[in-house]
Amino acid sequence: MQHGEHLAAIDLGSNSFHMVVARQAQGEIQLLDALSEKVQLGAGLDKENRLDEETQTRALECLGRFAQRIAGIPRGSVRVVGTNTLRQARNAKVFIARAEAVLGHDIEIVAGREEARLIYLGVAHTLADDAGQRLVVDIGGGSTELIIGERFEPAETESLHMGCVSFAQRFFAEGNITEKAFDKAVTAARQEVLSIHANYRRIGWQQSVGASGTIKAISQVCVEQGWCDSGVTLEGLKKARKRVIKAGSVDKLDLKGLREDRQAIFPSGLAILYGIFEQLGIGQMEVSSGALREGLLYDLLGRFGHEDVRDRSIQSLMNRHHVERSQAERVCETAMALFRQVAADWLLDDEPMEDTLRWGALLHELGLAVSHSQFHKHGAYLITNSDLAGFSRQEQQAVAILVRGHRRKIPQSALDELPEDEREPLLRLCLVLRIATRLHHARCDEATPGMNLKVKGNTLTLTFPEGWLDEHPLTLADLEQEQDYFQAAGCELILK
Repeated sequence: MQHGEHLAAIDLGSNSFHMVVARQAQGEIQLLDALSEKVQLGAGLDKENRLDEETQTRALECLGRFAQRIAGIPRGSVRVVGTNTLRQARNAKVFIARAEAVLGHDIEIVAGREEARLIYLGVAHTLADDAGQRLVVDIGGGSTELIIGERFEPAETESLHMGCVSFAQRFFAEGNITEKAFDKAVTAARQEVLSIHANYRRIGWQQSVGASGTIKAISQVCVEQGWCDSGVTLEGLKKARKRVIKAGSVDKLDLKGLREDRQAIFPSGLAILYGIFEQLGIGQMEVSSGALREGLLYDLLGRFGHEDVRDRSIQSLMNRHHVERSQAERVCETAMALFRQVAADWLLDDEPMEDTLRWGALLHELGLAVSHSQFHKHGAYLITNSDLAGFSRQEQQAVAILVRGHRRKIPQSALDELPEDEREPLLRLCLVLRIATRLHHARCDEATPGMNLKVKGNTLTLTFPEGWLDEHPLTLADLEQEQDYFQAAGCELILK
C-alpha cells in the first residue's frame, strides 16, 4: 500500500453500523471520516432467528449511503465485518449477498474471539504503550467481548452471549424498568461472566478499559451528572442504577449526557456493565476511542506490511497438531508453481485465491493428528471449528473445503453450499491441490519434473518431460486414479 492511500472499515454491529475512512501515513492510521447509523439489526431477528425484511431494508439503505462514501477505494483496501447477529441469523447468506451487491465489497463474518482480538487491537492503538496487563471490555448489541492483553498482544479473548439489544428485549420489554427486572439483568450478566471469572482473575490486570458506544454512553452520563470525573466508576454505576429504576420507563429517562437514540438500550447496557464490575471486582474503568473498526484498519495495515496474523495462525495450527512440515512445504511449493501457470487463464490471479491455496496445502495433512482413516475429513473439521486469529468464517470454510477435497471424492455437496460465484474458483483450487499431493505421494525430496499445466474450462492438460511418467509408474498410477475422481466431478485431467 502506498503512502497516503485511503482505506476503510465497516462494522455491521447488532445495534449500529459504523464506518471509518482513513489514510495510511508512516505506518500509522489517520482517520478522515466516521459515519454511524443505528440500524438495530439484532432487533430484527424473529423467533426462528431469521432477519425480517423490514430490518434488511433498513440495513441495505444504510449500506447504500456508506457505499457512496467509499466509492473509488479499491476492494483490497476495504474490510467489512458482520458480528453477533450475522453469526446467528439463519438467512445471513441471503442478506450478505444483497449487502455485497450494494457495497461492492465482500462481507466477512467473524467469530466471537476474532471480534475480541480486533477490538483489542483497535483499543491498544489508542492507549499509551505501557507495560502491564489491561482488561478491555466491549458491550455490543448482541455480544460482549472481554480481553486481557499487554501492549498490542491479546493473551485471553472471550465473547459472551449478552448484549444491550438482546438484554433490552429480554428484561425491559415495552421499555418498562423495574428494580426486579434490572437486578435479574445484572444477575444474568454475572452468570455469563462467571464462566471466565476464575481464569481472568488468576491472570489479573492493572488497567480496565471500556470500548464502543454502550460504555461511552454510560461514561458520558456519569461524568455529566457529576458522579465521576472521567470514565466509569462503581459508585457512578450505583447512582445511575437508582436513577434508571426511579424513571420506571425508558421514555422517562432524564439523564444529562444521554442521547435520545441511546435511551432504549441504556438500562440493559448499564445492567451488563454493572454485572461485569461486580463479578470481576472492578472499581474504575477508563474509556477508549478505539474499537472494532479501528482494529480492522490496523489489521489491514499489517497485511499490507506482510505481518499477516493469519499466517501465524496457520503455523500455530500446524505446530499444535504436529503436521509434518517438510511434506506440507513440498506440496505447497508444487501447488503454488502449478497455480501460477493457470491463474490468469482461470481468472484466479488475485491474492486471496493464492492465500487460500497456500493455507490449504500447508494444512492438507492436519487430520492425521486424529486418525489416518478419513484424515481429510478430520482436517476439515479441525479447521472449521478452530479459533483462527485473523480469519473470517468464510475464509476458514474455504480452506476447510480444500483440505476436505484434496483426496478421495471431490466434495460437491460442500461446494454447493457456497455462494454461486465462489464454487467454481474453489473447485479449481481443489484440482490444483489434488495434483500436487499426488506428485508428492512418495514423501521424498526428489525434485518434481519441469511440468506444464494448461487449462481450458475444467479440462486440465498436464505435460511431463518425455519418459518421466514411464520411469515413475506409481505416480502415473496415482494420476490415472485421479482422472476418475476428476471425471466424477465433471472435470477432465489429460496426461501427456
